[in-house]
Amino acid sequence: MTATKQLRDEHQGIKLMLAILEKVVSAGESGGKMDLEHIERMLKFFRVFVDKCHHGKEEEFLFLELEKHGIPKDGGPIGVMLSEHSSGRKYIQGMSDALAGLRRGAPEAAGSFTENARGYMSLLKQHISKENDVLFVMGDKVLSPEENETLLESFEKLEIERIGVGKHEEFHKLLQTLQDIYLREA
Repeated sequence: MTATKQLRDEHQGIKLMLAILEKVVSAGESGGKMDLEHIERMLKFFRVFVDKCHHGKEEEFLFLELEKHGIPKDGGPIGVMLSEHSSGRKYIQGMSDALAGLRRGAPEAAGSFTENARGYMSLLKQHISKENDVLFVMGDKVLSPEENETLLESFEKLEIERIGVGKHEEFHKLLQTLQDIYLREA
């Protein structure tokens, strides 16, 4: 296992949650009911798993290690990734604010939720592609086995401290539950 392999594996779960979000948004756009509890749980996944855990591993460990190997931050791929992480946080906040409006019955909330969700889905799909196909490929070329081992240890420590023991598994169960609801074959 390498650091980039672990992050690529996490991208698979993130892409699955984005596909579920797409179904929820599409249902809302076509006049269907959006389950607010499901949306709340998805937002927790995006805030905790994607941002605090996954992006935390990248920002606090991987990107710093890549910079040591000459991969540029300013004007380079790492700076782009950091900027996109920041944009993603704004979309998550926008969805959270819209969810509060949906709970209150605010008429504009559904449109705001949809707009932020669509922006987030588009951003993350492109972001994941850039990381998997460009930045992580660069990382695979420069990171030694020892550096990968150190990164993986740091990732594990961050996960325990940031989200807690067992939370990763809880998020996998959530993904499975929502996948069974929203992505099952008709």
